[in-house]
Amino acid sequence: MEIYKKQSISETFKVYFDSRMIKILLLGAISGFPWVIIGSSLSLWLKEDGLSRSTIGWAGLIFAVYAFNYLWAPIIDRVRIPWLTKKIGHRRGWIVTMQALILISLISWSFINPTTNLALVISIGLIIAVASATQDITVDALRIEQIGEHEGKSMQAGAAMAVVGWWTGYKLGGAVALNSAEFFQQSGIENYWQITFLILGAIIIICNIGLMFVNEPQPNDRRESQKKTDKMIEEKLGFSNLISRTIAWLTGTVIGPVISFFQKNGFYIAIAILGFVFLFKIGEAFLGRMSVIFYKEIGFTKSDIALYSKGLGWITTVIFTLIGGLFAIRSGVIKAMFVSGVLMASTNLLFSLLAWYGKSEILFAIAVIFDDMAAAFATVAFVAFISMLVDRTYTATQYALLASIGTAGRTTLAASSGALVDWLNGDWGIFFIITAIMVIPSLIFLYMIKDKIKLND
Repeated sequence: MEIYKKQSISETFKVYFDSRMIKILLLGAISGFPWVIIGSSLSLWLKEDGLSRSTIGWAGLIFAVYAFNYLWAPIIDRVRIPWLTKKIGHRRGWIVTMQALILISLISWSFINPTTNLALVISIGLIIAVASATQDITVDALRIEQIGEHEGKSMQAGAAMAVVGWWTGYKLGGAVALNSAEFFQQSGIENYWQITFLILGAIIIICNIGLMFVNEPQPNDRRESQKKTDKMIEEKLGFSNLISRTIAWLTGTVIGPVISFFQKNGFYIAIAILGFVFLFKIGEAFLGRMSVIFYKEIGFTKSDIALYSKGLGWITTVIFTLIGGLFAIRSGVIKAMFVSGVLMASTNLLFSLLAWYGKSEILFAIAVIFDDMAAAFATVAFVAFISMLVDRTYTATQYALLASIGTAGRTTLAASSGALVDWLNGDWGIFFIITAIMVIPSLIFLYMIKDKIKLND
């Protein structure tokens, strides 16, 4: 399926030099950074305090909130933050509020010992996850609103830059977290992770300063259009009171986008799309949830992990995300999804080789490079795919819905990753083979509907 007319590579690449792409890059970094906090940082903190792999894996259930953030996406579209909305804009007001919650949570973590207060640590982690998931809805809406409705190439490039930004926030943030923890630990500070969380809090403040340089379009007709939709639904109900207004609000902002999605694609195609979105990145999630634990168990230090998995991985991710964006534009997003799925499955097998061989910096570097290459291709193709599926009438809510369904697969099922390793008696090689096989069902779904999907140009 061809989405765009063929151009020379140099002509296609020029779209990345649009000044708006730098702002989208920053928005992506703001979105990716919290995953460092509740992902690798929290996992290593719990690991080094003596908690089991299964406990760490189940603690990852806090990521499940990302699977349900579409439920409150309409609230973010319609509720204005007092004072902040008027001062810095509707979208930026929400982002700053969520960043403040994350900052307060990091400060709270700096006073807690996870061994004696595990429930409190996880509860605060849940607050960070909710704030981050809420922030993601707003970031995605603000990213889409940076680009005109009919700027197809810019939307594809924006998807690539958003992915680069997300991985920049995740990889470089992870490098800062791991190196800081290593430095404080070697300096003899007992609560070195707690001090590290204060460093991460400083990065949150820097992100908020950078956010002020992102322009926020002011669509004056948005609220009027929402009110007109509510009024139309209320008139069809035949009565006007608090109950009818509540029903009209819920129908217009929550149910309306879902009905629109099924009407556009047809029931069976829509179900197949949702199945594909749910399953596509499960194998990557299983690997990602346990990767830092695997690195630690075969003998790599935190600084090793920071260098290869975070620093080197970030460079690889940036390069191949940009290449993946060009590939999606020139070859079509459907083909890009198939290619990235096969790449994800193949590169997971490299970790099996590393597990069977033992500690090897060369194999570690090769596995990380190829895994990040596959992840970059897959993520940019996935973001472009769901961006082109949404109805522009319900952009924020439909995007949040599709992204949440994709996250549901990665978070809910991958929570059992630690238990799976334990069930395999720590056989990491077999574990990574299983993660490679996990991509096959999603590609079957995609193959069944590849000629029937309706994508926006």
